[in-house]
Amino acid sequence: MKVCVLYSGGKDSTYALHWAVFKGFEVISLLTLLPKREDSWMFQYPNVEFTKYQAEALGMNIIQMPTYGEKNNELEDLYVAFKKCKDLGAQGIVTGALLSDYQRLNANIIAEKLSLKTYSPLWRKDQEKYMYELIDEGFEFIITSTSAYGFPHELLGKVIRREDVDIIIRRAREYGFNPAFEGGEAETYVIYAPLFKRRLKVFGEIKRLGEDNWRFLIKRIL
Repeated sequence: MKVCVLYSGGKDSTYALHWAVFKGFEVISLLTLLPKREDSWMFQYPNVEFTKYQAEALGMNIIQMPTYGEKNNELEDLYVAFKKCKDLGAQGIVTGALLSDYQRLNANIIAEKLSLKTYSPLWRKDQEKYMYELIDEGFEFIITSTSAYGFPHELLGKVIRREDVDIIIRRAREYGFNPAFEGGEAETYVIYAPLFKRRLKVFGEIKRLGEDNWRFLIKRIL
């Protein structure tokens, strides 16, 4: 089956892409929505414009489409984006939805309107085990933003290793945030995964936006 993968450049959408390829799907394009507002209801905001570098490292086509971040407009934009995928020959959409009913249900509803099937291979996975799976299966990612009380902000901009996952899970249990960041506690950017043809080198700077709100601003990627 030909599919598009809804792709933010983070760990979840990259894992979903990995799943799709190894399950035998033909990925005809990645699909990235570029929100103009930080408080987007549907889409990751930090550093999503840099998915083009990941597409190049993967050797895959990518559709990047702006969306202005208003709740209703985002869904209209998602419909247009899915329609572009269908026009390319896609029969389905793969998403990295992990826990958000809002994101998953809206993606499913819009896909159904276009007679596209949807696949969300991460849905309701055990969050803690999943974080270790990412590391064990060779995914390398950096934390690009944090916004949760108790989150280990010192990990910002760092490639996450198994011992870092230990710290994240311990803090998540102590402070009550989601260990896989599905509630927006943190955002990630993948620099290498099993399907990548090369490892990306990312350069940036750390900026504090609020008491518990930190951002790693990507400046350059090689």
